[in-house]
Amino acid sequence: MNRRRWTGAAMATAFLATACTTTMQGQAVSVFDDPFSVAGMPATDGPTGLRDDASDPSRVVENTDDGEADELARQAISDIEEYWAVAYAEAFDGQFEPVDALISWDANGFDGMFCDTDTYGLINAGFCHDDNTIGWDRGELLPALQRAHGDMGATMVLAHEYGHAIEYQAGLLDDDTPTLVAEQQADCLAGSYMRWVAEGSSPRFTLSTGEGLNNVLAAVIAFRDPLLNVDDPEVGVDEHGSAFERLSAFQFGFTDGAQACKSIDLREIGQRRGDLPVLLPEDQTGELPVTEESVRAIVDAMGIVFAPQNPPTLSFESTDCADARQSPPASYCPATNTISVDLAELEAMGAQPDPEDAGSLATGDNTAYSVLVSRYMQAIQQERGGVPLDNAEAALRTACLTGVATTKMTKDITTPDGNTIALTAGDVDEAVSGILTNGLAASDVNGESVPSGFSRIDAFRVGVLGDQERCFKRFP
Repeated sequence: MNRRRWTGAAMATAFLATACTTTMQGQAVSVFDDPFSVAGMPATDGPTGLRDDASDPSRVVENTDDGEADELARQAISDIEEYWAVAYAEAFDGQFEPVDALISWDANGFDGMFCDTDTYGLINAGFCHDDNTIGWDRGELLPALQRAHGDMGATMVLAHEYGHAIEYQAGLLDDDTPTLVAEQQADCLAGSYMRWVAEGSSPRFTLSTGEGLNNVLAAVIAFRDPLLNVDDPEVGVDEHGSAFERLSAFQFGFTDGAQACKSIDLREIGQRRGDLPVLLPEDQTGELPVTEESVRAIVDAMGIVFAPQNPPTLSFESTDCADARQSPPASYCPATNTISVDLAELEAMGAQPDPEDAGSLATGDNTAYSVLVSRYMQAIQQERGGVPLDNAEAALRTACLTGVATTKMTKDITTPDGNTIALTAGDVDEAVSGILTNGLAASDVNGESVPSGFSRIDAFRVGVLGDQERCFKRFP
């Protein structure tokens, strides 16, 4: 199928039956002064999803079964169009024009067509440029998204697809626009819509800036590209971007609005990506088993990169700490300058997800190692002095410095024992997944973090795109 005719939602394979030492000067979303805010909004929990008193939908759906999934999609598209009816003219020239039709199908059935394509087995959603329509699979895709990430997870997919329609209408795309750019612009445009919902402007949906937004971010992670080796024949084909990249694009839109999406192009994406690896070496998985040897190697590598005058001691025993609570699987005690590791728990944290679990995120070895690295970053803060280690600013500073350390590991680091530590493709996504779900790599010395996964990921990206001084200045 010609890529330019139909832009689909390329999700992680769990949902589909088919499927840096360089300092980067990328565009980073600001983390505002209040660590308990989300892009300037209070971080709060509350209702998320379709309102009980939702306005009636304004659109009809072709080939519908009048079921729950189609009703949710109909409400979502109606809401997205209500947003763009106002927001389009504020960001782009001209006036907004809705898509011509909405088409539903069941991927388990044999009587559907979308964009001149048989929909049997098509577990996807998409925008068809040829006839200006948006379609989705009501049989598998939307129910799976709703189960894994709630109403707003499914709505996020449709907001992304509508983003493609906006791209064409606004002239952001042409036949030469790479898929990578088109997809991240659409992520950004979806983010601007989600901000409108979170602000309470939607007559149909609500979105809390705590767990509600966290679930939307988890849905964005599910859209990441699959990990490929350098010799894989799919390399370079319809690249959409890593979870880290797509989350960044979404956050640009959420924080700065639709106008920010116009700045996303290959150059901007390249600046954000810098030297972060995107492909695995031939015949490698990128997974380093969590063992005592590997933990020692990671700690040694941090010592080489950051060269503290008084390196922290590593212990595999649980010890009392006079000035901090334990936060297993890895804890830092300022009083003794010791990193304590519960190896069994760290190993469990670094396990890869069940490939049959549609709601799984990009977990793996670096979900665990990023927590270990974050504890070393607390030791770096302790040695520097002058900053607290037990408050919200310390939690976000730790996330930021963990991002700095992550970037430094894009170049091979050889330890005194002869081990070589280096970041591989997928590791950043594994760190981001952990920061979203458990928050430990973005916590203070007591294991406490801020409630917003959005803010935690934001702080991590500030470090990936910056350096130590930027982290200390941003989170004093």
